[in-house]
Amino acid sequence: MNAHKDTEPKLVFTGQSWEAEMLKNILEKEGISAYINNEATGNMFPFLTTPGMGAVKLIVAKEDYDRAKEVVKEFEKDRFE
Repeated sequence: MNAHKDTEPKLVFTGQSWEAEMLKNILEKEGISAYINNEATGNMFPFLTTPGMGAVKLIVAKEDYDRAKEVVKEFEKDRFE
């Protein structure tokens, strides 16, 4: 199956599940569809996250990647202030 190149999944964030959930909600409010990968692993083994092998990953379509990265960058900047 050949996927359209603009809908190929792109990783925009890796971290803890609560952060990924917050970002997913923010992205969706901006009109960007996102999904969380490895959520079960991140919840069962949180000590492996950020950026461990059990980290939760937030994925968007390639066409939304640039805008999503801007949103993630703002989220990460605000979180450390």
